[in-house]
Amino acid sequence: MTHVDVGGTGTATGGSKNLRGYLATPTGTGPFPGVVMIHEAFGLTDQIRRHADRLAAAGYLTLAVDLYSGGGPGRCLVGTMKSMMTGGGRVFADIAAARSWLQASPLCTGRTGVIGFCMGGGFALLAANDGFDAASVNYGRLPRDLEPALRGACPLVANYGAQDRTLRGAAARLESALAAAGVEHDVKEFPTAGHSFLNDQEEGPRALRPLARVMGIGPDPAAAQEAWRRIEDHFARHLRESPPTATASAS
Repeated sequence: MTHVDVGGTGTATGGSKNLRGYLATPTGTGPFPGVVMIHEAFGLTDQIRRHADRLAAAGYLTLAVDLYSGGGPGRCLVGTMKSMMTGGGRVFADIAAARSWLQASPLCTGRTGVIGFCMGGGFALLAANDGFDAASVNYGRLPRDLEPALRGACPLVANYGAQDRTLRGAAARLESALAAAGVEHDVKEFPTAGHSFLNDQEEGPRALRPLARVMGIGPDPAAAQEAWRRIEDHFARHLRESPPTATASAS
């Protein structure tokens, strides 16, 4: 498990000049399927590193990309959120660069997934139609024009919490839009869970944590266990197995 220089596409093409990330490598000789992990608004925290380590333990070469490589949350958060609103720009160039970095690694099979949490979940949803083989969206905000954003998306698994006051009805809306777009999907809303329920500890400034609990934000170990199983099953199905071979229909 180590921090790496991803390089990026450079400012000339809209990406970060010095893109960095945290690489979690499975045990064994590989090669392994690759996963690009996208962090919450707090950035590439110890919590996200633990998420990456968990996926690596399940057999995935996991690169948690640092979307704040250009100067931390203070300098990068506004531009990062602007990318989410527009559906383009620096963040998407950085995600693509992270995927290319994984695919170029001798430790990677070439098949790649994308996973995100909170803010990162929103980006994972928007990046699902950009060259990935599978996607996992965890309590990610939905774009305003949802159905057009989902056209051509890879198979997707999504986890939301019914107690999440920040994303009321998001799971049902996503389920409907994915069905309308013809995207293979599995969306679940967990009755007891809120926002950030896959985390194993509370995040953010300590003084704001009581408010976060009122807003339905925080860990839910029981729901998280099932959500992680769903994620690992989804990635195993779409990243480990070979894609089906096309056969000609009988005339």
